[in-house]
Amino acid sequence: MELTEWLLTAAERGNSATRLDGRRADGTSWSRGNLVRPLVHGATYFRELHRAIGEQRAGDLLLFTDWRGDPDERLDGPDSEIGRVLAEAAERGVIVKGLLWRSHLDRFQFSEAENRHLGEEIEAAGGECLLDMRVRPGGSHHQKLVVLRHPHRPELDVAFVGGIDLCHNRNDDATHRGDRQSLRIAAAYGPHPPWHDVQLAIRGPAVGDIEAVFRERWEDPAPLTRSPLVRLRELAHREDTEADRLPPQPPDPSPCGTQTLQVLRTYPNRLLRGYDFAPDGERSIARGYRKALGRARALIYLEDQYLWSPHVVESFAEALAAHDGLRLIAVIPSVPEQDGRLTLPMNLIGRITALDRLRRAGGGRVAVYALENHAGTPVYVHAKVCVIDDVWASVGSDNVNLRSWTHDSELTCAVMDEATDPREPHDPGGLGDGARAFARELRLELSREHLDMEPLSREHLAMEPPSTPHAPDPLCDPARAFDAFAASAAALDAWHGNGRHGPRPPGRLRTYVPPRLSRTTKAVCTPLHRLLIDPDGRPFGLRRRNGF
Repeated sequence: MELTEWLLTAAERGNSATRLDGRRADGTSWSRGNLVRPLVHGATYFRELHRAIGEQRAGDLLLFTDWRGDPDERLDGPDSEIGRVLAEAAERGVIVKGLLWRSHLDRFQFSEAENRHLGEEIEAAGGECLLDMRVRPGGSHHQKLVVLRHPHRPELDVAFVGGIDLCHNRNDDATHRGDRQSLRIAAAYGPHPPWHDVQLAIRGPAVGDIEAVFRERWEDPAPLTRSPLVRLRELAHREDTEADRLPPQPPDPSPCGTQTLQVLRTYPNRLLRGYDFAPDGERSIARGYRKALGRARALIYLEDQYLWSPHVVESFAEALAAHDGLRLIAVIPSVPEQDGRLTLPMNLIGRITALDRLRRAGGGRVAVYALENHAGTPVYVHAKVCVIDDVWASVGSDNVNLRSWTHDSELTCAVMDEATDPREPHDPGGLGDGARAFARELRLELSREHLDMEPLSREHLAMEPPSTPHAPDPLCDPARAFDAFAASAAALDAWHGNGRHGPRPPGRLRTYVPPRLSRTTKAVCTPLHRLLIDPDGRPFGLRRRNGF
């Protein structure tokens, strides 16, 4: 398998100013020899993050970026609040550096105060946390990463990247009963919204790439904000506005696994003065998706918070139209996070338009589902996962929508495994690439949860002799997986339609049916969507200037 068939070359990234593609002697724009593990659910991630930070000592390095940080969010029970954990690390002599999006005003339901309070707690303990507003107007820093380096114990080096913020609502598990520290979202999700999310734990040379992403932003010489009002408030609050120098970046960790990882990003083309490391912005997430989708032949498996920009889903539609054996499974929230009188219909019109485009291209080969827990409460899908033909997989902060591909700062990891799946080396795409262990196992782990199927234990498989034949997993076959999702959702839909009589059928999938909009709402919102504003609230003029 040629990696250049799936991954971006340095030239294809379209950003010659970044240091990412010049870090290796062989000139490749990816790193090999990594051990990458998916951490499904916030509770899984938070427990592992808590343990890893607790192992850090004086002189170690902790770097993080986030969209929102709630200092009182518990990672793993009492006395594990994230603000406390980071402050205690700084007090032990760990070098703690953070970049939080400054955020819009709290009265618009953002997180200005929470992010500032987390920064204050870290700063009081001797760390440094900057509120970063170096974005385009209306944009945000949406990257979610944590890097832990240990100069004298490099075997402990690890990076975490994905969709999970260090904030309320995220600490949920496979039962999907919701985080006890909750923020209300749309009423359908109840007081403790069930939450589905994914993060990656990365060991090996790619840790150095993730650290380089942080260092580029940290060392950006542009002021943290251009707003004179915000600068006055910084003076009033005595906020830290200048980044201290970081210690030199240590050598990359040694190879320790079979996964190749490519860091992909979105940075906007900022007005007046761009980023030093991306003067014209970067669209490698959009470009990476488009390249991988060009090789899709059998199955695109997608979990996404939005899936509602017709301009972005065009890449998926083109792949579906080009190959009549290609199927798409998408798992999305049943209701958008915001259910306001204007935001809900605008978001729904954007989603309906996007899904119509996909279905025109793929017809019955396109299946879209929502999730519910066993109590029947909808699960908010916040995950940002894509698996193509069980070969290429991406997990990150980016959604399938316009702002993630053009406007906000985003970070995702495209992962390809040198190892094939030993239980079922089926080649779903038919291009000779063979199913890869990481991509396939990620898809199967997520699918088994949604179908209420018992996971196959890696430990159990490892105990069996290599010659022991394994029964083929029916979900390995794209067509059978597609049918299994459809049958499970149909059974659960029928049970609900019959008044929930009799035993609840296994599974958590519901066929996605968008809420109905009145004629008046459609008449008002559709012209706004088509002519003025995309579903993310971005004027179309910005979309044209940020084309990918």
